[in-house]
Amino acid sequence: MTTHTQAPITVRRDKDIFETDGGWFHARWHFSFDYYIDRHNTQIGWLRVFNHDTLRPGAVWPMHPHRDVEGITYVVAGEFEHEDSAGGGGVLLPGAVQRLTLGSGALHSEKNHSQTEEMQFIQMWILPSERNLEPSLEQKQYTEADRHNRLLQILRPGGTDGDGVTVHQDVRMFVAKLDAGASVQHEFGDGRGGYFYLIDGAADVNGEALSKGDAAKITGAGAFDVKATAPSELLLVDTPLV
Repeated sequence: MTTHTQAPITVRRDKDIFETDGGWFHARWHFSFDYYIDRHNTQIGWLRVFNHDTLRPGAVWPMHPHRDVEGITYVVAGEFEHEDSAGGGGVLLPGAVQRLTLGSGALHSEKNHSQTEEMQFIQMWILPSERNLEPSLEQKQYTEADRHNRLLQILRPGGTDGDGVTVHQDVRMFVAKLDAGASVQHEFGDGRGGYFYLIDGAADVNGEALSKGDAAKITGAGAFDVKATAPSELLLVDTPLV
């Protein structure tokens, strides 16, 4: 007889996630980042950074350098404009995902393309499987229909098949936009876990009631069940627990 073992989770409430405001931007940093230092909350698996950023109309996060990270961006709202030192650029709309391999070193910037509306994006850093990779860019634009009442894979390990941009690590990422009453499920394999973020709405997650802005660390293998109790949007990361 097969048992339905649920993956263990640790819920993080919206009020407990670090928040900062610089006037032209507002940010929620889920793990230690910049001047937010918490040695007990640095990453989960290969997921090192998880920031939900809002840029005011016309605001620019100027060119800045990084190296040896896979920068993953998911556009939540507004018009995300990107530029990098390798010649990449363009405007992405809600539902888009971008992978920027910063590898041996590159500059990049984020800008709110709109002069009238705020722009929101989630920026994540995945630690890559090797150092000094050649900088590169890959991005895809998805529609709301693509993620309606289903888990849409937007990130996959290089060399594997399926939806999503590729990443130089054994990490997968999913998004969904759910009607009230809709459910999605994901199975975490042995030695794996991840991170869940409720971008909007309300949902029951493995028996816990979560609201907009809440998150959860998945700390082991098993089933991960989400049932929306209001129209909801979510993001889920699946990573080895290193």
